[in-house]
Parts: sequence; C-alpha cells; structure tokens
Amino acid sequence: MQRKIITTADGSKTIQIEDWNEQYHSVHGAVQEANHVYIKHGLLFFIEEYASKYNSIAILEIGFGTGLNAILTLLSSEKLNLNINYFGVEAYPVSSDELQHLNYSEILDITDNSFQSIHNCDWESTHHISKHFSLTKLKKLFNDINDVNCYDIIYFDAFGARVQPELWTEALFKKMYAALKQNGVLVTYSSKGTVKRALKAVGFTIERLDGPPGKRHMLRAIKR
Repeated sequence: MQRKIITTADGSKTIQIEDWNEQYHSVHGAVQEANHVYIKHGLLFFIEEYASKYNSIAILEIGFGTGLNAILTLLSSEKLNLNINYFGVEAYPVSSDELQHLNYSEILDITDNSFQSIHNCDWESTHHISKHFSLTKLKKLFNDINDVNCYDIIYFDAFGARVQPELWTEALFKKMYAALKQNGVLVTYSSKGTVKRALKAVGFTIERLDGPPGKRHMLRAIKR
C-alpha cells in the first residue's frame, strides 16, 4: 500500500496510508491527540487514582507504530519519577526511512537519542531506555496476545474500525480485559457505538470523555 509522511495541524508529522485514507495519528495534531488520549486520560488518570500503591506500572500499547505514544510516556516517566515497563505490540513495524522523516524529537525538544533508541533496540527483548523507562517490543498480531493480569494500562491505538473492523471486536476486547490487572485502564481515541458496546459486553465500565482537537469524544474503559 502507498504510504507517505504528512504534517498534522500541530506541526508534528505522521504516516498516511493513502489506499485507506487512514493515518497513524490525527490530522488535527498527532502530538496533541497522543497527549490528550493516552497521557492525560490514560497514564495521568491512573497515576492520580492509584499510583501511591505502586513502585512501577506496566503499560501495553496496541499498535506501537511510530513510537509517539512510547516517547511521550518515557518523557512522562521522568517528570513523574515513576518506573514504567512499556510493552509495544506491532505486527508491521514502521520502516527506518519513514522514521527518519518524523519530527518528534524536534517538536518535543528532545536533546538526547531516546526516540532513536526506542526504534533501534531489538524486538522481543527488554531494554532500559532511560532511568525510569524500560521497553519491550513484541512483533506479533494483536489476536496472538494471551497475557493475563499483566498490565495496569492499555493504550488501544489500532487503525480505525472503518478500515480494520476485526480489531474492534468483543473477541479482542476480551483479551484486553484479561490482560489488565484489577482497576486497570484502557484508553482509545475511538468513541464508536459498536466499540462502546463491545467493551461493555466483556465487562468494562465505560466513560465517554471529551476528545482531542478535531474529535468530539473518546473512550476510557476500566476493569473493576
């Protein structure tokens, strides 16, 4: 499929799959969307609610993609002085050529090589990228995830249901529910009714929240 690098409304770049008219991040602002959905309403929400009980937390990302959510989480781990074990699942990694054209280090004022490190490190192994952030990249299909009671937070950042409806089913969300610990949090940019119903059907408590720029709503699901 044809792919190209585009600039989103906040100046940060993303990858567009032209055949699908689908992007890895919002055209209204890649960094804005990631910060709003995954950092503010995922990580920071969990920290505010439960962090006093934890020395470290584990995060699973469904759709590692460009690594934007990972680098934002790394930066947050340093600010929060919190150890984060991050697991990114991706069946089709972004190419090294595409990565060279992404401007996240510039946009986020990153002066070290941490963004490069999260992409250069080997798959299927755990790497300590910074003092508070370890990364394990797993190259596999989302349906092959069979973890149980492993994660505190899931960033569900798969391609949209319009182009890949098979990634937004009760069957897959049942796996996500099992993978989370008690009181675990799943956040996603999607607010589709079918997604909301599928999350409820497997046992999640659902909250519909204000979405990032350009999108009315998003969803947060909690395993009570």
